Amino acid sequence: MTAILTIKTERLSLRPPTIEDWPAYAELALSKRSVHMGGPFSKEAAWGWFCHDIAQWQLMGHGALMIEEQKSGICLGQVGINHGPLFPEHELGWLVYANAEGKGYAFEAAKALRNWAFKTRRLKTLVSYIDPKNSRSISLAERLGAELDEKAPRLDPEDLVFRHANP
Repeated sequence: MTAILTIKTERLSLRPPTIEDWPAYAELALSKRSVHMGGPFSKEAAWGWFCHDIAQWQLMGHGALMIEEQKSGICLGQVGINHGPLFPEHELGWLVYANAEGKGYAFEAAKALRNWAFKTRRLKTLVSYIDPKNSRSISLAERLGAELDEKAPRLDPEDLVFRHANP
């Protein structure tokens, strides 16, 4: 069994999801804010994704971690590595709740998990699939140093694929 890890950064704890995280995750997934993630989702579909994010740790040795501010203990969103039959390559993905936008939390969390993926998990490739209308995520991928890869495989032909370099 693969244990779900915790990664600490200057301000954040990237920690295993708990059932207490479900209400805020569901609220985002059911809202219009999830449009760039394929949503809004039904409550059943959101629950499936929430469980999928956790199950990947057992099945793949990676998955999702909740982004928690160390100082306050408030959950700010999620960062994760997705793979398996739904993704052509390992994907670094992120989401933050409305109260956490614009504060650098997603960047800090994604950078920490990206570094873990390459250095500890020893992944050979890592990409981010991004809706072309999601300018905030595009900017974040570029800030992380990822470059647009127009030839990369993708499930959604409309998605942009940003390739992350091994730091």
